[in-house]
Amino acid sequence: MTSLQLSLLPHRSVIAVGGDDRVEFLQGLISNDTTKVVPGRAIWAALLTPQGRFLNDMFVVDGGNGTLLLETERERAPALAKKLNLYKLRSKVTVEDRSAVLEVAVVFGADADKLPPIADMPGGAIAFVDPRLAELGVRVLAPTGTASTLLQARGIAEASLATYDALRLGLGVPDGSRDLRVEKALLLESGFDELNGIDWKKGCYMGQELTARTKYRALVRKRLFPVSVAGTLPAPGTSIHLDGQEVGELRSGSGRHALALLQTEAARGPGPLIADGVQVTPTIPPWMRLG
Repeated sequence: MTSLQLSLLPHRSVIAVGGDDRVEFLQGLISNDTTKVVPGRAIWAALLTPQGRFLNDMFVVDGGNGTLLLETERERAPALAKKLNLYKLRSKVTVEDRSAVLEVAVVFGADADKLPPIADMPGGAIAFVDPRLAELGVRVLAPTGTASTLLQARGIAEASLATYDALRLGLGVPDGSRDLRVEKALLLESGFDELNGIDWKKGCYMGQELTARTKYRALVRKRLFPVSVAGTLPAPGTSIHLDGQEVGELRSGSGRHALALLQTEAARGPGPLIADGVQVTPTIPPWMRLG
């Protein structure tokens, strides 16, 4: 038995993009460089509105047999598949929602990213190191109902989603629309730059103009931060105040830990920050760069 743990991620699912033009097709839509995807190496990216606001996040991995697999939010996967189909035009591309046949899991713990036994998964499963932070472990896409069996056979114990969520929240990493408001959030407020979700050298993609302008004009005034609360965690969306002035709001959370979108000056200051009568204390994770 190892010290590694496995959590199923039932709120995530998979869309398959196939066809001769699959790489070029996605390259013109998402924030990262699709040409970097090779077997075993994934990218994290976002699809934006033309105005540069968040629509969907996704991991893109080589699915073999001429396909790219997009791991994304289960609840919003049908709408994403529909949108991709609208963008196909004359491209030689197929889009298939595989929510019913593939499940998503994550293996985490000390040196999970270096674990050899899951480098080549049996039974049609695919594993890749989380491209955001190695500390987040290895994500696994497997035929529905098989991930736990495959990984437990390697001595990896199953853990609750809350256990993995605690790791993610402590590292300050967002989880789709739980943390990023759809059609409102900006990538640079949400860690996509430092967490390897944007390629600044690739060609144009939808929403690129605002994203680039935000970076080069240093227009970021608020960010997602990991926070701890001194009491019962208020609900997501609860406003956070400093000296009676609203300076942010809570996003996803578990136990006494959460993410919060905060004005950067308020996050750096002495506080106290208050949400629904409870003190909120932000931290600046090592990966985050503040101007």
